[in-house]
Amino acid sequence: MSRAKLSTPLPPLSQVTQIVSAKLRNPSALQTINGKPIPNPLYNFLPSTENPNNIVTLVCSSLKKKDCVYWDHLQQKGLFSNFTSLEFSRVLLRCQSDSCTALTFFKWVKKYLGLEPNAHNYSIMIHNLVWSKNFKQAMKLLLELVEMKGNGLSVYKNLISCSNECNRDPVVLDMLIKAYLKKGMVEESFRTFRKMLNLGFVPSLITINCLLNGLSKVDCGEKCWDVYEKLQNIGVHPNACTFNILTHVLCNEGNVDKVNEFLERMEDQGFDPDVVTYNMLIDSYCKTGRLKDAVYLYNIMTTRRVNPDLITFTSLINGLCKGGSVREAHRLFHLMVNREMKPDVFAYNTLVDGYCKQRMMKEVRSLLFDMIGSGIHPDNFTCWIIIKGYHDQDRPFAAMSLLDQMCQNGGVPSEEIYNELIGSLCRGNFVKEALKLKVEMVSMDMKPNLNSYRGMIRGLCGSNRTVEGQFLMQEMVESGLPPDVEICRTVTNGQCKERNFVEAEKLLKLFAEELQIFDSECYNALVRMLSMEGDLAKLMEFQDRMTKIGFEPNKLTCKYVIDGMRRAMVA
Repeated sequence: MSRAKLSTPLPPLSQVTQIVSAKLRNPSALQTINGKPIPNPLYNFLPSTENPNNIVTLVCSSLKKKDCVYWDHLQQKGLFSNFTSLEFSRVLLRCQSDSCTALTFFKWVKKYLGLEPNAHNYSIMIHNLVWSKNFKQAMKLLLELVEMKGNGLSVYKNLISCSNECNRDPVVLDMLIKAYLKKGMVEESFRTFRKMLNLGFVPSLITINCLLNGLSKVDCGEKCWDVYEKLQNIGVHPNACTFNILTHVLCNEGNVDKVNEFLERMEDQGFDPDVVTYNMLIDSYCKTGRLKDAVYLYNIMTTRRVNPDLITFTSLINGLCKGGSVREAHRLFHLMVNREMKPDVFAYNTLVDGYCKQRMMKEVRSLLFDMIGSGIHPDNFTCWIIIKGYHDQDRPFAAMSLLDQMCQNGGVPSEEIYNELIGSLCRGNFVKEALKLKVEMVSMDMKPNLNSYRGMIRGLCGSNRTVEGQFLMQEMVESGLPPDVEICRTVTNGQCKERNFVEAEKLLKLFAEELQIFDSECYNALVRMLSMEGDLAKLMEFQDRMTKIGFEPNKLTCKYVIDGMRRAMVA
C-alpha cells in the first residue's frame, strides 16, 4: 500500500453521520444475509437514541419507565424498520419482571408494526404472564397460540423449549390441556397429558378432571380409564368429581353391572356416592327400562340420608311414564311437591306426555290447570303434546279450545302446533275451520306445511270445491312449496268428478311441464272420463296430445280405450 493512500484524510465525523443517517432513512440499502440485517459498525457514530443496533435496549428502557409514547417516536424515526421476531423475543425476556407492560408492548407490535408474533414470542409472553399469576391473559394468548397454523414445532414443544430461558411455572402445561379442551381439541389435550407425565410433570387434579370430562363428552371411554390408571400410578388421589365423571362414562356405555362394581371400589376408597352419582345411575336405569332398580336406588338414597333433588324425581317420573306407570309417576310428583320442591315445566311436560299416551285427557286438563295455578306457563311443547293427544282421539275442537286459552294467557303457538291442529281438523272433515286457522297462521308469518295443504285440498275437492282446492295448490307453489303426487291426483280427480274435462287436461299438462310429474293415475282418470262418454275421436285426439307431452299408456289405459270403443260401437 502506497504512502499516498495511507495519508488520505478520513472524512469529517459530521459527514459520516450524514452517510449513516441516509442509510438509516433508506433501510433497503442496508446489507442483509437471508433477509436479516447485518449490524453496521458505522451506526455507532450515531447518537445512542438513533442507533438501530440499540433498539432492544431503547425499548426495554422505555418499558421500565412505562413510557409507551416513546415507541411511536422510535417508529417515526424508522428504528423499527428491521425489527425482527428475534429482537422481539429479547425484549420480552429482558422484561419478565413487568409482564403487564411487556404485554402492552406485545399488543402494540401486533397492531402498529404489523409484525405477527411467532410461536416463540407467544410462548415467552405466556410464561411471563403465568409467572406473574396473570392467568386470564395467559389463557387468552395460549388460545391464540393453539389456533396458530404453520408454527413449526407443536405448542407443547414451543412452551418447553422456552422454559429454559424464562421464569417458568409448570402450571402453564396444565393450562395448555385446558386450552385444547376449550377449543374442542380433545385428542391434543390427551397427548399433552401423556407427554407431561413422561417429562415428570404432574397435572393438578382439577386439570385431570377437566380432561376426563372432555374425553367423556366425545365418547372416549377407553382413554378415560387410561387417565384414571395413570392417576393412580402418579399418586394423585381422585375426588368425588373424578368418580362421578367415570360413573357417567360407565352409564353411557350401558354396562350397569360394571357401574355397581365401580361404586363398590369407590366406597372402599372412602367416597360415598352423592346426589349427582345417584341421579346419573337412576337416569341410566330408567333409560334402559330397569325401573325396579331405579326405584330401589331411590330408596337407598333416602336410607343413606342423601336427599333427592328435582333431577332425581324428574328422571323417575320420566322413566315411570315411559313404562306405562303414570299413576305411580303422579304419586311421586305429589311427593316431590310435598317436599317443597317446585316442579319445572319439564317435570310437568313429562307427566302430561305420559297421560296423553294413556289417553287420559281429563287428568291432562287437570294437570294443566294445576300447572298454571302454580305460576308455570305452559310452553309450546306442553301445548303440542296435548294437541297431539286430542288429535289422536279425533277431538280437534278440544285442541282448538286449548289453543285459544293459550293465546289468552299470552302464549304464542308455534308453527308446528298450527300444522298439527289443521291436520286434526282436516282429518275430521272440518275444512272450514282448518282454512280459518290457516289464515290466522299466515297472518303471523307462519307457513302451512305439506301435510296441512294436502289435508285442506283433499277436504275441498272431496266436497265438490275443486276450484278452491286448485287455488290453494297455486298458493302452495307461490309460497315455494311444490305439491306432491297425492295433491296432483286429488285435484285432477276432483275436476274429473265435477266433469270439468278441459280444466283437468290443463292440470295434467301443468303437472308434466312445470312440475315434471307424469302420473299414470291422473292420466287414466281422464282417459276413463272420455271412455265413459263413448266419443272415440275425442279420445284418440286426447291420446295424441298426451303422447307428445310425454305420457305413456299402460294396461289400464288400454282397457279404458277398449271400453270406449265398445260404447262407440253400441251407440
